[in-house]
Amino acid sequence: MGVVTKTVGEALIDILEANGVDTVFGIPGVHTVELYRGLAASKIRHITPRHEQGAGFMADGYARVTGKPGVALVITGPGLTNTITPMAQAYQDSIPMLVISGVNARASLGHGTGKLHELPDQQAMISTLAPMSHTLLEPGDLPAVMERAFAILTSCRPGPVHIEIPTDVMAKQISLGPLQAVQATGPRASADQVRALLKLCREASRPAILCGGGAVSAAVAVKSLAETLDAPVVSTVNARGLMAGHPLSVPASPSLAAVRDFLAGSDLVIALGTQMGQTDYDMYADGGFPDLDSLVRVDIDPEQLTRGAAASLKVLSTVDQLLEDLLPLLADHRAEAGGAERARACREAALAGLSPKMRAEIAVLDIIREALPGCRIVGDSTQAIYSGNLYFEAGRPSGWFNAATGFGALGYGPPAAIGASLGDPDAPVVCVTGDGGLQFVLAEIGSARDCGANVIFLVWNNDGYGEIRTYMEDCGIEPEGVTPSAPDFLKIADAYGLPSRRLADVADLAEALQIMAAKGGPSLIEVHETGTRGLSA
Repeated sequence: MGVVTKTVGEALIDILEANGVDTVFGIPGVHTVELYRGLAASKIRHITPRHEQGAGFMADGYARVTGKPGVALVITGPGLTNTITPMAQAYQDSIPMLVISGVNARASLGHGTGKLHELPDQQAMISTLAPMSHTLLEPGDLPAVMERAFAILTSCRPGPVHIEIPTDVMAKQISLGPLQAVQATGPRASADQVRALLKLCREASRPAILCGGGAVSAAVAVKSLAETLDAPVVSTVNARGLMAGHPLSVPASPSLAAVRDFLAGSDLVIALGTQMGQTDYDMYADGGFPDLDSLVRVDIDPEQLTRGAAASLKVLSTVDQLLEDLLPLLADHRAEAGGAERARACREAALAGLSPKMRAEIAVLDIIREALPGCRIVGDSTQAIYSGNLYFEAGRPSGWFNAATGFGALGYGPPAAIGASLGDPDAPVVCVTGDGGLQFVLAEIGSARDCGANVIFLVWNNDGYGEIRTYMEDCGIEPEGVTPSAPDFLKIADAYGLPSRRLADVADLAEALQIMAAKGGPSLIEVHETGTRGLSA
């Protein structure tokens, strides 16, 4: 293709397509219709949620399973402010998200004349939580701005990138030359850093590996490193399933005493792509995570290496590139460090340290994983998910993620599950959501129906905000405001045309999941904390 003349809106779609975007999530409005001009003729699929918050969470779920940026297309003003919560969740969990919004015409910006959807300074508002927020004032700058956006999304610590396009710019004509996908790579460790880590690996007799979400893309290489060093692998919430079922896997939270003791007893701990933040490492805010004398931190973000746990060696690199350089140097190294036995002991101690109620909830999660091999479990902030974050082995990389960590946005699970299903339509997705959380985004059931997402909504009904109710009781506070009424979820499902079932016994769960998965498309199963036998201790 030579140089062509197109509108900014049409050129935007071409640039997205050239960079591998096949799905966008959004609700069109008068402030974005010009961005839709080229969409129908493209190969990009448009998914319409019921609320822009749903668009952002869908983009998040899509990004987690594909590794590509999730794209949300929203109007100026309320469309963008509705997307702020998903952007904040993506920022906290380092998820690549591209949010493209409209904004009022250039001549009106900053004048406060009461234009429809006007904000005092929309770009400044978003820039506090986005690695990049740019207002496209010059139409011809579009290709360069989009190149910068994709370079940030693919080579830096992931997060939400925002581009706003004034309504008078969208229809302007620009010249567009041949397009290519942006090729960018993140930082790579220096040879000295690789040699320093190599020396530590060869000398260690009780090594351990900590994995965060930044290690998921390197799952195969992480497994190879673990086997080479005979090192147990502790996975944080966003890394669960990275070592699915492996004897060296420890799918337990570093907030648990047993895991902390295990790490403290290791003479080398390599932390790969993990923020080492409170919601993974100090969930109970007791300050009990140990100081580790031989901690190595590997991170894509130089600032993150200066925060949190102090390390004896800090390596600025993507996990993929570091292991690509390190593993060949360890080709002749085969340690015998009792890794499988150390991992088994840690797993057993971690699980034993949980309450009977938590263990019963984890057992239900185990049923889901075994009933639907290869499934992804996407969670909302509900009690079973909190228990799973403490201890649960997902069946695959990116097979477990939720909002009960990081930013902790309630209502995340259902739209994120839809996005995950669209990103990998061959894998069954089970969304574990509470009756309270589901009501934040209840209408997205209709979005799932519209796009045929293979999502089973498993409603964990505990008559309100059960986790908060329990917390208030534990603090000696009379529970208040935690018992919002719920609709009959089966009737809601029927209204949207979804098959549904209410279980009397957890023993029926595996069969129910298999039946619903066989039907294809979205469905709903409800379990009740006290009304379903075996749900919890």
